[in-house]
Amino acid sequence: MLDGYNRQINYLRISLTDRCNLRCFYCRGVTDFSFIDHSEILTYEEFLHLARLALKLGVDRFRLTGGEPLVRKGAARFVGQINSLPGVKDVSLTTNGILLERYISELKEAGLRRINISLDTLDREKYQKITGYNGLSQVLTGLELAVRTGFNPVKVNTVILRDFNDDGESLSQFINLAFKLPVHLRFIELMDFSPVKGLFVSATEIFKKLKDSGLIREAELEPVFVEGSGPAAHHYRLPGMKGTFGFIAPYSHHFCGACNRLRLTADGQLRTCLFSTRSYDIKAVLRRGAGDEEIIALLKKALAEKPGSWQEANGQLTGKGLRSVGG
Repeated sequence: MLDGYNRQINYLRISLTDRCNLRCFYCRGVTDFSFIDHSEILTYEEFLHLARLALKLGVDRFRLTGGEPLVRKGAARFVGQINSLPGVKDVSLTTNGILLERYISELKEAGLRRINISLDTLDREKYQKITGYNGLSQVLTGLELAVRTGFNPVKVNTVILRDFNDDGESLSQFINLAFKLPVHLRFIELMDFSPVKGLFVSATEIFKKLKDSGLIREAELEPVFVEGSGPAAHHYRLPGMKGTFGFIAPYSHHFCGACNRLRLTADGQLRTCLFSTRSYDIKAVLRRGAGDEEIIALLKKALAEKPGSWQEANGQLTGKGLRSVGG
């Protein structure tokens, strides 16, 4: 399935819910409780219907997200259902890890192999300050259990926040984690639609801090491919490191030219670009009883109109594509 820029689109992110059991201040804001009404959230049957149609168009990789996907009842069972659809090549999950210990066995039995854990700090006090919950030990237990259970790769997604986790000690804790466990760290730039401003740190700045603090030496870096990583991620390994570390830099190092994904929100809105405010109301078409051909036509229309770059999505000039973080 090709879009209007001849990019092969084979990846669909499905948000199972907008609910979350954490209150990260940079995400929704601690006082924002404006959740979607349950009646407006797609049922698992509706998600499966749309996944089957996406498979017909060439999408064969699915990532389940939220909110926090594991707070939705039956999420582990749904992993097995979507994994069993003919033609599916990969199903992965992004979680904050709080409920991972509870559901790890079910997820494994459902055929899940890869998992991403969102974790912004390894300091207990900072974790509570960021998330509003004293749950770091639960996340670390889930992380270590995922490794022991055989999930591979296990990725750790860390949003870098200025004056919270961009200091030498915080970065050192994460680098040491990749020496201790075969996990893949990804330092991620904060998205602009965060309700809190002034926290952005570029991947280039983090790379420089890692070098200046002596945590890495550029000459020793080994570029590494990590299974399931999209065009956004660049991973490296240091001598003796069991895992890897890397960067996802949607702002400072654009990867639009290699974008391969679509996003489906919990309330059935299809988005072709993370930076675009435009969406396509798949739920409305689905719930009025439209046939598969009409839904597929809407999917194709969305693909044809997928912007070529985040600048185009925002009405700006087309960008220059992807560069390496260290380059």
